[in-house]
Amino acid sequence: MHIKTLIKQFLIWRYKHISQKNFVLFLSTFVGLLAGLAAVTLKNITYFIQNTLEKGIVFSENHLYFILPIIGLLIVYLIKKYMFSKKLTPSVPPFIKRAVPSLLYSLLRQKGLLSYKLIYHPLILAPLTVGFGGSVGLLGPAITSGSAISSNLSRLMHIDKKTRTLLIACATAGAVASMFKSPIAAIVFAVEVFSLDLTFASLLPLLIASISSVLTSYFFLGDEVLFNFTLTDKFTLHDTAFYIILGIGTGVASIYFTKIYFAVYAFFDRFKTRFSKLLVGGLAIGIMLYFIPPLYGEGLSFTKDLFDGNYLHALGSNLFDEYLDNIWVVIVLLIGFTVFKAIAMTTTFAAGGVGGVIVPTMVMGSALGNVVAKIVNNIGLGHQVSESNFTLVGMAGLIAGVIHAPLTAIFLIAEITGGYELFLPLMITVAISYMITKNYMEHTIYTKELAERGDLLTHDKDQNVLTSMSLDSVIEQNFITLNPTMSLGDMLHKGVSKSNRNLFPVINEDNVLVGIILLDDIRSIMFDQSLYHSTSVETFMQLPPGHIDYEKDNMRMVMQKFQDTNAWNLPVIKQGKYYGFVSKSKLLTAYRRELLNFTH
Repeated sequence: MHIKTLIKQFLIWRYKHISQKNFVLFLSTFVGLLAGLAAVTLKNITYFIQNTLEKGIVFSENHLYFILPIIGLLIVYLIKKYMFSKKLTPSVPPFIKRAVPSLLYSLLRQKGLLSYKLIYHPLILAPLTVGFGGSVGLLGPAITSGSAISSNLSRLMHIDKKTRTLLIACATAGAVASMFKSPIAAIVFAVEVFSLDLTFASLLPLLIASISSVLTSYFFLGDEVLFNFTLTDKFTLHDTAFYIILGIGTGVASIYFTKIYFAVYAFFDRFKTRFSKLLVGGLAIGIMLYFIPPLYGEGLSFTKDLFDGNYLHALGSNLFDEYLDNIWVVIVLLIGFTVFKAIAMTTTFAAGGVGGVIVPTMVMGSALGNVVAKIVNNIGLGHQVSESNFTLVGMAGLIAGVIHAPLTAIFLIAEITGGYELFLPLMITVAISYMITKNYMEHTIYTKELAERGDLLTHDKDQNVLTSMSLDSVIEQNFITLNPTMSLGDMLHKGVSKSNRNLFPVINEDNVLVGIILLDDIRSIMFDQSLYHSTSVETFMQLPPGHIDYEKDNMRMVMQKFQDTNAWNLPVIKQGKYYGFVSKSKLLTAYRRELLNFTH
């Protein structure tokens, strides 16, 4: 109670002395700091687990690392079942399987209110998944934890929905900035993923949060960066065609990545229990690790080795060691890694692991870029390209294709290299990869499930307004219903005289809508008493110009039906029964009200 009193007193003082604008800037700084701490904590716990396991005599000397993922998944399963058994967001549909889609759904349908338990759940479950060799990344859990911190802080400070969304975007930017030490890419990522309007009001808090988070990362981790890369080979005009080829390759690989993602999930959906998914997934990952050791964990060490030109160490000890002096065997193994990295990642998710998508995407892209460079250098064209540069640009191409975030991909890799010498090849490859995947598939692994249900926010403001509106909020049910056998006299006495509406739904004994009557249709004969007993409701009723399906129609479809039918009222049918009406006037009023929330 004492804490609540202090918070209340602080809020009163804040309203008197600090403007809303300055308070948001203060909160964005604090959110960036906390998101940075969450990311640093996540990385340190994960690296501690990895180092502990790597030093274990049993696993290092006997190469039994391939059994670690199933152990990690089992621990995660037991913690979820016995310690984190309660659902965190019961209103999130079960089809949403990943952190970022859940966050996007929460922002749209739950006003960005996240359980406080999401602050620490990822900090426990993700390190266990990745530390024990699960082939996933840490960025997704860092975003989830930071967003939960921001959401609960906003709730504590009585922040409105729109500002809460901005602060959650600040937490996301902070997590990305801390993880990669790339503040510009972090801002761009938040804008592209959350479909924010890039105005000064939103840009400044994002910038402050990114700076705060990066400084936090530097304070705890020093100058340590994700990839210690120094650009030595500059871009030459003769390399342009090969970067175009790389763009095509990453575009095709992005399509493969996305299709494999949903195919693996569809396969695991056949299993009824989480434990059966764990067993099958753990065994599958173990088998893949036995034949392709670099699939272990995030794969960042694999990418670092490719940067250094040490591809033999990157591939590790495998069944083809005696053939590695043949560069084409190396190329085939790298292609195999690229193919199976997507499978291993999704299998880890489907088996119950907790992690992110971005880092595995980068690792897979680095292998693909390295493959293209090796092929060019060894195919006999007499032209040599920089393998390290292609490794970097391949990462950007796959990020752009998989999550449809081309600007994030460009700035992320540009900041990793510490300069913009590769800006032109990055733009070439990223643009081609993005165009290929965008034309082939409209939505990403983040957005496909949401878009299919009409729960996706985009940069189209009109579309966002319709998406955020609820059909229930515009349905009216204060209509007096009529029976088709009712006489004209009864209709006037029991219906018209007691209603303030000029429309009457006609339903049968099963509550099925069979027609409607407009007051204008009976106005000319409603005082002719000779017809009161000789005519019935079905004589005057007509079919409605259309109807709204409660289960299937989203607000965009509803608006389109009004436009197509030119009607002022359309009936709503729920499970085959009459449910109510939606009027164009109420729909437009609700639309204008919601539009104000997006523009002010």
